[in-house]
Amino acid sequence: MLMSAEDSVVVVIDVQDRLAPAIPELQSILKANELVLKTASELSVPVLVTEQYPKGLGHTLEQLRDYYTDTNVFEKISFSSAGCAPFMSALKETGRRQVIVTGIEAHVCVQQTVLELLAERFDVFVVADAIGSRADENRKLALERMIRSGAEVVSSEMVMFEMLKKAGTPEFKKLSNLLKEND
Repeated sequence: MLMSAEDSVVVVIDVQDRLAPAIPELQSILKANELVLKTASELSVPVLVTEQYPKGLGHTLEQLRDYYTDTNVFEKISFSSAGCAPFMSALKETGRRQVIVTGIEAHVCVQQTVLELLAERFDVFVVADAIGSRADENRKLALERMIRSGAEVVSSEMVMFEMLKKAGTPEFKKLSNLLKEND
């Protein structure tokens, strides 16, 4: 199944000040997150953001904050975002069934969120180049488990091109220029 801008919501999990520095390849992961968020912004796809215990772990990294409103940020203490009732209410209120997931750590909060969203019958797309763990082995194992459980694993460019659907639009021109800038 293809991702659709009309039926998707982007969920960014715990890309926070005190968690992110421990993640290998962080700049690459952040670039992928930015591409997904810019695509969502350009195509009016809702964005929900979670923060694990922000009093201790800080807030979402500043470079990602331009792509969502503060009302779409959910503080949580459960590892799974699905364990946060306000988050789940907001997700269900969108009326959208496709959930595009980015964030850290892949083997903890991302994986638990994905597994619970699958159990809730959402179609879940994990953006492989936009997730990370402190240890790459944990990231790989988490991706394997999420795939076995029914999640689709995609790249940030796959998100962009599937949502755009075709070339020749103003949105295509703007977003494809982002790819040229990042090369």
